Amino acid sequence: MKYRKEAHRVYSLNYHLIFVVKYRQKAFLEDIGIIEDFKDKVKELSQTFDVEVLEIECGIEHAHLFISAKPNLDIPKYINSIKGHTSRFLRKKYAKFLRDKLWGDHFWSPNYFIATTGNVSIDRLNQYIEAQRGKLERED
Repeated sequence: MKYRKEAHRVYSLNYHLIFVVKYRQKAFLEDIGIIEDFKDKVKELSQTFDVEVLEIECGIEHAHLFISAKPNLDIPKYINSIKGHTSRFLRKKYAKFLRDKLWGDHFWSPNYFIATTGNVSIDRLNQYIEAQRGKLERED
C-alpha cells in the first residue's frame, strides 16, 4: 500500500470509476486510436486536479479508471470535468466515426460507477477496531 504524506496528513485514497458510452455504443475500437487518445486526455486532465491515474482500461463500450486522489478532491467536479472534456474532444476528433453511433452532444451516459478501494478488507478492519477497543478497556 502506498501512502501519500503531506504536512499534516497521511492518506491513501483510491477510487475505481466506470463510465459507459451513451446507448452502450461500441465506440472504443482498438484500430482507430480512440482508446489511446482517451487515455492521454484523462491523464492530462487528471494532472490539473492533482489526481494520479493508476490504471485506465477500455472495454468496447465503457472505460475503467483507477485513480489515487487527495482528501480535498471534489470528486463530482473531477468526474464531470473528465466526462465533459473527453466527450467534446473525442466527438470532435472522431466525428465521422461517431456520427452513426452517437447523436446530439453526448458521448457518455449521464451515469457512472464509483467505489473506494483499499488493501484492507472490512473483516480485517473490524478485527483491528475490536482489538483497539479491547486495548482501551485494558488501559482503564
